[in-house]
Amino acid sequence: MKVLVADDDSACRLVAKAVVEGAGHECIVAEDGTAAWQLYQDERPNVVITDLMMPGLDGFALCRAIRGIESDSYAYLVLLTSHGARADVLAGMEAGADDYVTKPLDPFTLQTRLVAADRVTTLHSELAGYRRALAAQARTDPLTGLRNRLTMTDDLEVLHNLSERYGHNYSLAMCDVDDFKSYNDLYGHQAGDAAIKVVAATLAGACRGADAVYRYGGEEFLLLLPNQSLAGATAALERTRAAVLGLGILHSGSRSGTGMLTMSAGISANIDGHRVGVERLIHEADDALYAAKASGRNAVVVSEAIIPV
Repeated sequence: MKVLVADDDSACRLVAKAVVEGAGHECIVAEDGTAAWQLYQDERPNVVITDLMMPGLDGFALCRAIRGIESDSYAYLVLLTSHGARADVLAGMEAGADDYVTKPLDPFTLQTRLVAADRVTTLHSELAGYRRALAAQARTDPLTGLRNRLTMTDDLEVLHNLSERYGHNYSLAMCDVDDFKSYNDLYGHQAGDAAIKVVAATLAGACRGADAVYRYGGEEFLLLLPNQSLAGATAALERTRAAVLGLGILHSGSRSGTGMLTMSAGISANIDGHRVGVERLIHEADDALYAAKASGRNAVVVSEAIIPV
C-alpha cells in the first residue's frame, strides 16, 4: 500500500513512517494539512494517517475533502487524536475517518490499523473492479464485443448534439446480413453465431478510428461515421460490403446470386440541407436498407430523403 502520514509533529511523523515502512508499505509524509491535501491529489495513497490539529487543513477538513472526490478508489483514513478526546473521534468518523489512534503514537496499535486498512482497501479495489466489469458488460454486446444498443443511443445523442451545435456532418448506416435466417436454418445456430462474429470484426476493421460500430440487434449493425460526407460514407460502406462478401462464407440459401454470405446497407446523413432528428435518421437508413434488400441484396443504398433531385 501507499500510505500518507500528515502531522506537524516531526517525532510523530518519524515513528509513523518507521512503522509503515517496517510493515512493507510505501510512505509519503506531509507537515501540514494543505500539503497533505495536495499530496493526496497527486499520489492517491491507499491509506491516510492524519493528525487532528495541524496547520492548514485540519484532520476533519482533510477527511471531508478526500471523501468529497473519491469515486472507484477508496482511501482508508486514520485520525490521530489526543487520549480521551471522544467528541473529536466521533466528529472525525462523521467527517469520513475509518478509524483512530490516540497519541502518543503506539507503534503496535498503528501496525494493527495498517493490517485492517490493507484488508479494507483490497476489498474496495476488488469491488471497484467488479463494478467496472459489470458496467462494461452492460454496454457491450457479449457475442461480438461491439458496443451495444444502449451505448449507441448515448453516443448518437452526443454526436448529434455536437453536429447541431457546430454544423458538423455525420453519416449513419444500417447494415444487415442478408438471408441470415436461412443461413441459421441451413448451417445451425453455432455457425450463425460464428458468422455474426466474423462479420462484426470485419465491420470494425473496415472503419476509421473515429467511426463506431454497434450491434443493433440480431444480424443488424449500425455504423456511425462522424465528420463524414454522404459520398465518403457511401464509399466506406461499399468497401465494407465487398469485405463481407470477400470473407467467402458459403451460403447456399443466399438470394443475392453470389452463393456467399453477404451484407446490405442503408445510409442516411445529417448534412447541410438535411438537418433532421436522430429518430428520423435511423428511420431513413432503415428504409434505405429495405430498398437495398428489395434491389437484390448485397447492395448499398442511400436514403431517398437526401438524394438530390
